[in-house]
Amino acid sequence: MYRYKRNKYGARKTTVDGITFDSKWEAQRWGELQAMERGGLVRDLERQVKYDIVVNGEKICRYIADFRYKMVADDGSTKEVVEDAKGFETADFKIKKKLMKAVHQIDLYLSKKAIDRR
Repeated sequence: MYRYKRNKYGARKTTVDGITFDSKWEAQRWGELQAMERGGLVRDLERQVKYDIVVNGEKICRYIADFRYKMVADDGSTKEVVEDAKGFETADFKIKKKLMKAVHQIDLYLSKKAIDRR
């Protein structure tokens, strides 16, 4: 018998256009980034980009970024963005964020779901 295991942070897997995302927010953000790419604000959009975190020749862990893209400035220059779509910052994420900075010199961008406070 199959039982659905509930995510402890309340995230629900969501499938859009045949792609399964870990949360509704991640799926929504993917749609926003695709629209930005069509509008020329973003280039080279990728999802589920893997980074090995290696310290002193020892693989510590792997970080999988939700998205990676180049943000296009008004002058045409670009800046690479590595983004994670989260509703909640876990302890694991906080550690991996610091490791990404230390090992790869990458500052992760965290896109948080806006909370509707009507």
